Amino acid sequence: MALLEVDNLDITYATKSRPPLQAVRKVTFQVNEGEFIGLVGESGSGKSTLGNAILRLLQPPGVITGGSVKFMGKDITTMPEEELRKMRWNDFSTVFQSSMNSLNPVMRLENQFKDVMQEKTKMSDEEIHNKISQLFEMVKIDPSFMRFYPHELSGGMKQRVALALALALEPKFVLLDEPTTGLDVLVQKEIMANLRTLQKELGFAVLLISHDLGTVLEVSDRVLVMYAGELVEEQAAQTMLKNPIHPYTDGLLGSYADPAAEEVEITYIPGRPPDLTKPPQACPFAPRCPEAISICHQEKPPFVKMWDGEAACWVAQQQWEEKLKTRTRQAEEGPEFSEAAFSEASSHKAETRTGDEVLQVEKIFKNYKRRQGFKTSEVRAVADVSFTLKAGYVTGLVGQSGSGKSTIARLITGVEKPDSGEIRFGQTRVDKLGGGSLHKYRKEVQYVFQDPFSALNPASTIQDILVRPLVNYQRLKSGEAKAKVLELLETVGLSPAEQFVTKRPHQLSGGQRQRVVVARALAPEPSIIVADEPISMLDVSIRAEILQLLDKLVRERRIAMLYITHDLLSARLLSDEILVLHDGEVVERGPAKQIIMHPTDEYTHELLEAIPALQR
Repeated sequence: MALLEVDNLDITYATKSRPPLQAVRKVTFQVNEGEFIGLVGESGSGKSTLGNAILRLLQPPGVITGGSVKFMGKDITTMPEEELRKMRWNDFSTVFQSSMNSLNPVMRLENQFKDVMQEKTKMSDEEIHNKISQLFEMVKIDPSFMRFYPHELSGGMKQRVALALALALEPKFVLLDEPTTGLDVLVQKEIMANLRTLQKELGFAVLLISHDLGTVLEVSDRVLVMYAGELVEEQAAQTMLKNPIHPYTDGLLGSYADPAAEEVEITYIPGRPPDLTKPPQACPFAPRCPEAISICHQEKPPFVKMWDGEAACWVAQQQWEEKLKTRTRQAEEGPEFSEAAFSEASSHKAETRTGDEVLQVEKIFKNYKRRQGFKTSEVRAVADVSFTLKAGYVTGLVGQSGSGKSTIARLITGVEKPDSGEIRFGQTRVDKLGGGSLHKYRKEVQYVFQDPFSALNPASTIQDILVRPLVNYQRLKSGEAKAKVLELLETVGLSPAEQFVTKRPHQLSGGQRQRVVVARALAPEPSIIVADEPISMLDVSIRAEILQLLDKLVRERRIAMLYITHDLLSARLLSDEILVLHDGEVVERGPAKQIIMHPTDEYTHELLEAIPALQR
């Protein structure tokens, strides 16, 4: 029985200076009772807009301009606010992206649960307390933690608390919008496995919105694929994995590979989605599609049944009709984005060479003091870590959140100093630098941040963002700096550069913004780049693109790179050497391929096992 029915839904965002942005167009699907549905697509495809509209959480200037959303037979889009308010929490709830940060920082966790439960139920304080204990146990957290404040919990624990809060009143439907973004692979796997178990035990339905196709395919019963505001495919998860119908789905799947395979290659989808202020009248994916035929550029394909699913694709429909409903295109014969591939064979590692030592890290230790109430304790962040960064080489630093990766990055950039040990840049003791000498050193070591959306000043143009480090570090005059900006943009693949200098960050895609972040890091002409989770916040469709760019810079500019990640697939592709960090200690190190294919430490095995097991 259908619990949620979305029928021909249209959503539009009004703009002041441009035509309305048609974010969602003619979307139709349903979620049955007890079903786990995944919704995937690139950023900007309309996933979160659709999710907010489903629960009528859409904020102006977003407006539902057509269609309906029925929950248990009642149209949410026309429901009076008072009736809708009664349904929230009781019948449906949601866990948003980074909802761990939505917990009230000045309230104990128990009180945040009480606020919801006292308003919606007639339970006594004792009954509420017992219920909260059960909820904490349900998400694998000791009930004693209910007396803690949010800042006293790890990111993974806070996200599990957010999930428990969403389940407090046993809703029939839960919307999850990117619930694991930014979490390490072990925590991701734990949360999703826990969620799937709870969903089966309690019988609630789930709509999981994510750009992480791997996780979605692993936990979902059925998967919806969105592109440019439209549904382009719907299939059972395991069927989609083996036989994607739409070329866009196949392109997304190309971004995944088994990191422990003998040969590893991932692809990205060249080009950008269309401008939805002027939505195409034909297939929206046609300009990026390697299989497109003439009709794809002329008419919009219908969303029709093909094989074991439904899709909007002229090429697939033609195969379906001509081959008497027999699927002939297998996964290995599907569309290839061969010109957009990145592999070990095509990387800098394919060259045999030696690199000069640029930075030596020797036996560094770092502890932090933590205060709980009136007690102060020491927390070990880094213990007895040593490694060397070499010109033209990539050293991968892998481990889950809290393992000490970012602490090491702060130490080698001079932001913090180790308690003991040495960090040497040539003959210079980095751990002893200060003032002007530290400023001079920072010209040599630059940072590529995790989140390209917050790393750039939204009020500045791309030219202003890049001119500043050129003036500060290179001492270039304004005219020289502006000319250098064009060169930098071309270097990172933003061409023609003249089209980007006057734009602001919000006018760029996620991949383009990350390229600007890389260009800014290159501006001082550094010897070292610290890339801290540079692809974790990006769409899977462009991760290979950014890895390819970083690899190119290492090869051509002989940069020494520290690549920090919890993603073992990207670590193997990009890194020459991998150090596995656990609780501040290096538990395993060696050539990247060897570490991934033949790990010796139990913790490395755990990291590998946490990766979604997608076998195409």
